[in-house]
Amino acid sequence: MTERTGGCLCGQVRYRITAEPAVSRVCWCRDCQRISSNGTVNALVPSAAIEITGTVSQYVKTSDSGNQVTRRFCGQCGSQLFADSTGRPGSTVVRVGTLDDASSVRPSANIWSASAPAWACLDPALSRVEGQPLPPQAPNSAA
Repeated sequence: MTERTGGCLCGQVRYRITAEPAVSRVCWCRDCQRISSNGTVNALVPSAAIEITGTVSQYVKTSDSGNQVTRRFCGQCGSQLFADSTGRPGSTVVRVGTLDDASSVRPSANIWSASAPAWACLDPALSRVEGQPLPPQAPNSAA
């Protein structure tokens, strides 16, 4: 297992992850575009495997999928750090760009790609899902 660390732009919030991501994807939903002016690269990790120091602020909104999403960010610098969804309890999305080594996690798919702007650079080597993807399968589960 690899330990990963990360934090916000100003350094007020730091975190440590002690589990491997279940999946990592580039999200092109309109909400992700609004928080980043682009697609966001996200890693899905068990919520219990994240230790956070510092104070995060949050914003709750119903997403295009119909799930309630709680986005957590640094209240000082505004860096988007995490998101929790009612659609995947027990898992947290970590914004890969906030990792100290963002190259340590590689996305496997573009999701909500139907919402991507015409100028978006979608890597053709990644699988493409037009909308909400199926939840990742648990390790060692039957296919």
